[in-house]
Formats: sequence, structure tokens, C-alpha cells
Amino acid sequence: MKPEVASHSPRLAPALGRPRAALWLVALLPLVLLGLLLALLAWQGPSELVRGTNVPPTERLTFQAVQLRPEGMVATVLNDGPDPVTIAQVQVDDAYWSFSAEPSATLGHLGRARLTIPYPWVWGEAHALRLVTSTGVTFDHEIAVAIETPQASPRAVLAFALIGLYVGVIPVAIGLLWRSMVVRLGRGGLDFVLALTIGLLLFLLVDASGEGLELAAGLPGSFQGPVLFVFGAAAAYLALETLGAWLRRARAGRAGDRTGWVLALLVAIGIGLHNFGEGLAIGAAFALGEAALGTMLIVGFTLHNTTEGLAIVAPLARERVRLWNLVKLGLVAGAPTIAGAWLGGFVYSPVWSVLFLAIGAGAIAQVVVQIARQMAGDQPISSYFTRTATAAGLMSGVAVMYVTGMLVG
Repeated sequence: MKPEVASHSPRLAPALGRPRAALWLVALLPLVLLGLLLALLAWQGPSELVRGTNVPPTERLTFQAVQLRPEGMVATVLNDGPDPVTIAQVQVDDAYWSFSAEPSATLGHLGRARLTIPYPWVWGEAHALRLVTSTGVTFDHEIAVAIETPQASPRAVLAFALIGLYVGVIPVAIGLLWRSMVVRLGRGGLDFVLALTIGLLLFLLVDASGEGLELAAGLPGSFQGPVLFVFGAAAAYLALETLGAWLRRARAGRAGDRTGWVLALLVAIGIGLHNFGEGLAIGAAFALGEAALGTMLIVGFTLHNTTEGLAIVAPLARERVRLWNLVKLGLVAGAPTIAGAWLGGFVYSPVWSVLFLAIGAGAIAQVVVQIARQMAGDQPISSYFTRTATAAGLMSGVAVMYVTGMLVG
């Protein structure tokens, strides 16, 4: 064997000793050629020869946001079509109004424009906004109930922070008080509570997925909303899986087996990411003038999120936990609601909303899988969940979230 290795090593030496710059050049050459081909297609592609010169452009404008201010309306629009679009006229309630566009009234592909319309809107009434392009194509947007859009001010920041506190932090903290009950449960009772936790999280997973996919379907086609949601959820799942493995190794090396604490922390992280999306929904409801919806969301989510505290403390039934650690878990799960309310209220973006809902869904899915693994142990998960206590807990968790979720509307 040794002579054979020696005979091959001289031929391998030039390849191994090849300069790194030459290797990068070989790797980048196909990408450069691909870029040149794409530039050629964009400049004078075959599609132009097929369409000809007398075919009208494909125009697709989408409203990103419409803000109501004391001086009038401010609409942000996006060109989702392949061809440039020029906004020629603006109608409000069937009347033409002057407007200014920044940076320009002509939008290229994925170009944005900010339209300022000095229209004296009336508080509490409905208004219809219509954009007319240079080719005569119209795009409509309805304002169901006119209300001034919140602006970033100390009062508004405090108001949204209080909303996040009432909706996220306080309900989760109340739910953490169930720990005193959980630590006194026997094996059957603990199985019931852990299965109840999975039921709660499964409901949140389905709820976040449905809401995220619905919002993704309404995004401009160029953003590929469903694809964004699926891959965002997958990335969150893998990231939390990696984090969980790292935490378990760190805890095992420092303080023995603390799988319950790691699992509780993962549950809190997953719930926190989900609550961030809830904060986005509440803030966006007020920012978009849907005050009644925002109030209903606050009431519904407050009751809805109380059960999340139980999901956090359930894995800690057999471990001693300091009060400060419980406080930290509550903040991890509840405080993101405040940040979500700020983001949704002041700088709402449908694209970011889809992405954050996807991250929350992926994180919750990972937590569900992790709890199920720990509960089942060496036996198949399907057989474990056919037991009376676990099956009852699973169904009870879904039922509790369904009933409380009815208040959200």
C-alpha cells in the first residue's frame, strides 16, 4: 500500500498547491457569465420581440400603508409589476385631488412612492382612495373607519408599551402561578399537564400558520409570501433545535441534568416569538385605523395568553427553580409583545409580519416536538399519546385555546 500512495502523491501535489486566487477565479467564472446573460436578457431579451412595441404595459400597484394625519393622507404604494408605472391622478371619494410623490410618481419594478394627499378626511367616516395611472388603469383602497394614525411620540410609545404589558407580560406571569399546583402532581397528573401544554402549543402553531399564510397570500407576488413563510418557519425550527442542543450540553456540563429548565426556556422562547406576532397584530390594527378590532384583540389575547404560563412551568415540575428564574422566563415569553406592538403601531410592514409569524410558528413546532420526545422517552410517540391521561390533556389544551381564542374573533 505504501508504494501506491507514494506513486499518487506527485500527481496530487499540483492540485493541492494550486493558488487560492486561481481557485476563486474558477468558482466565480460561471457566476460572472450568468450575470452577463441576465443583463443581456434584461436589456434586449426575447420577450420584447414576442410582445412587440404596441402592447400595453403590465401594471400592478399595491398599497403598503395609508396613514391619516391632520394635514391629510399619506399613502405608500409599491409597483409589483414588471413594467414602470406612472401615477397620474389621485381620487378621494370620487373627487380628484392634488398630490405630491416622493421620490417620484414613476415607479420601476419593486419601486416605492410616498403620496401625500391634502384631503380633509373626517374622523370616524369611511373614505375611498383611487390611484389612476398614465394608461388609465385604476387601483383602489378603502379606509373603513378614519382615525388618525399613531405617530412615534412619548405618549404613543408608553401606550403601546402598556398594551404589550397587559396582553403579554401580566397574563403570562399569572399563568406562572400554576407552578405551585404542578409540583404537587403525581405521574398521571404530570402527564396530563404536559400533554395539555402540547395541546396549547399545537393550537398556537395552527393559529400562527393560518394567519401567516393568509397574510402571505396577500403580499405582492414578487415577495413570494408562502415561500417566505415556509422557509422562515423552517429556519426558526432549525435555529431553536440548535440552541436547545447547545443549552443541554452547557447545562449538563455545569450543573448536571437540567433538561426541564432547558425545555421551559425553549417553550418561553417559542411563546415569546409567537407573542411578538400578536403585538404586531394589535399595533397594526390601531395603525391602520381599526380601533375596534384592536380593542377586541387586547381583550382576547389577554385571556388567551394566561394559559401560556402553564405551558412554561409544566416542564419544571420536578426541578427546583428560583423565583428570579421564573421572572426571567415570564419576561422572555411576554416582553416581545411590547416590541411587537411598537413595530406594528409605528412601522408596520406586511412582509415583516409574515416573516415574524413564520419564525413564531417554526419555534413553536420545535418546542412541541421536543416536549413530545421527552414525554415519550424510548416508546413510540403515537402509543404514548393514546394513554387516557395524555390524550385527555392534549384535547383539553386544544379546547381551552379554542374557547379563549373565540374572544379574539
